[in-house]
Amino acid sequence: MAAGDRKYSCESAAETREWMNAIADFLRPFKPLVDAHVVNFFKGRLWELVDEQWMACLRKESVENLLNLPSGVIQDYWPLSLQEFVRNLTSLVLPREQELSHPIFPNLRVSSLGSVLTQGMNMKKKHEVATNAIASGVGAQKIIDVGSGQGYLAQALSFHYQLVVIAIDASLHHADVTNARAERIKKHYAAKLRKSQQGNVHMKVPQTVTCHVLSSETLTTMSSTSSDKEYVKQSSDGSGKSTEINALESSKAGRGSTLCNQVTPLVLVGLHSCGDLSVNMLRSFVECEQVKALICIGCCYNLLSEECSMKFDVPCGFPLSNFAKPAGMKLGKNARDLACQSAERWKCLTKDAALQNFDLHAFRAAFQMVLDKHYPETLKLSPTIGRQGKALRRRLLRRNLASQLDVKEVDCSAITPEMAFQGKKSSLAQNSSEVEVINHLHNHLVPEDGPCTMSGHGQSSQSCACYNNKCDFICSSAKAHKDVLFEEFVKSGLDHLGFSLAQNINVFEIWKEIRPYTELVGPFWSLRASLGPLIETYILLDRLLFLQEQGESVQAFLIPLFHPTISPRNMAIVAWKTGSDTMWT
Repeated sequence: MAAGDRKYSCESAAETREWMNAIADFLRPFKPLVDAHVVNFFKGRLWELVDEQWMACLRKESVENLLNLPSGVIQDYWPLSLQEFVRNLTSLVLPREQELSHPIFPNLRVSSLGSVLTQGMNMKKKHEVATNAIASGVGAQKIIDVGSGQGYLAQALSFHYQLVVIAIDASLHHADVTNARAERIKKHYAAKLRKSQQGNVHMKVPQTVTCHVLSSETLTTMSSTSSDKEYVKQSSDGSGKSTEINALESSKAGRGSTLCNQVTPLVLVGLHSCGDLSVNMLRSFVECEQVKALICIGCCYNLLSEECSMKFDVPCGFPLSNFAKPAGMKLGKNARDLACQSAERWKCLTKDAALQNFDLHAFRAAFQMVLDKHYPETLKLSPTIGRQGKALRRRLLRRNLASQLDVKEVDCSAITPEMAFQGKKSSLAQNSSEVEVINHLHNHLVPEDGPCTMSGHGQSSQSCACYNNKCDFICSSAKAHKDVLFEEFVKSGLDHLGFSLAQNINVFEIWKEIRPYTELVGPFWSLRASLGPLIETYILLDRLLFLQEQGESVQAFLIPLFHPTISPRNMAIVAWKTGSDTMWT
């Protein structure tokens, strides 16, 4: 059954503070669970961090119910204390259902952008760009696309809505890609104008600026001087070459004069601004008089800087509000990583994909035991082995695709691990050969121990002769033990660290030692993941409160702008300065 009703609001600063206090009080007893890292699951016996009664219940729970746990779905037979934990947790989490009928933009219509503008975008990016075009109704003369990437949003706002847009990104390569793409789109729209006999109409094309944003001050400088010829030089020959700016030098150059001396009102838009960049946007919105409105969707909370780890005089990404700073709420990297979890994505995983993920977490935690026993000096350096789990899944996927199955040939490079294993709705047709191969892989990637149960070639599973190559492959895949896959994982991890698997290292012995506890990884990880949306809620409320602390001069809202399954980081901070002409229409 579903969890209890939410009872908190963030319409005012006082209500937001009350909500944040309630979250902090709730999280305090579970800080060891929040701070835990799954790589230490076996080494640190992390299952002992969970209430014994809860773990005894969850270890017997179905995979489907574990996947629903982060969404707050409760089972009636669970211990009452566990049910209360989930209810209270869910009541503290921001509602994430997409809301496009908010009072601040009652007439919002998400229009189709067409195949030319959306070329190269995946389904997620199409959804985000089309929806984030609410910036077109803000009434500003100029929009600053902060962290513009390859310019998808900037080009949609320029070509489709004919707005003046400046795309700012730290990567010169991204700017070059944006300009090249814009030139191709421009030719298409120019041809349309000629066909409609409107060839003399001036077509707006996004400007691109490369800027290494080192602080909120430099971002403010870029926002306020981005159209100034002193800093932004347009290519006179139409080549579309981007301008690279040293933002720090620009900032110093502007300190002797008024920063925001332009008359053009600006809107800052950030579509998944990474880490501290989203926080810098909020500070720039407050500090720069020219910036009249803001639409900010943040991401990558794991990359946020924290007060506890930075020098006192350096602005940090968290906490941001004056209320949260003295409260002493410290997250740490593991908690910030956890904030990136998506309950909606968990719920969409298939049973097989979830089991594979749990197994890969177990492999990584068991690999930590290998390092602890045989490479203790390396372990002290907190080594990272990259995404060996995804690499293993990709190798096994390609291995299966290469088999002589009765399906058409599939381009392995076109199938990503996310498409294959995260259970997302993709562009693949439900009856396509790619799906057949992926389903086959789900069934045989990490099979349970036991005899071959393949049939269909005239013999029982007890006496399977496997007389052709196709069956040889399928049966060998079905018989593959997890300890063999673990050995492959260990070899790959050691290779990443510059080692090879020595003959005196018995990885099977280590796997046998921890095998009885592997079934606890799924329950532990599911319970811990349920805390992720709550930590994200606290981070977002801290940002909202920062704007609310500015008083009546700023109106700010938290709005779930995207569909949470398509785009998990779907919460947008939408704000504007009162008394300005910049409002949604």
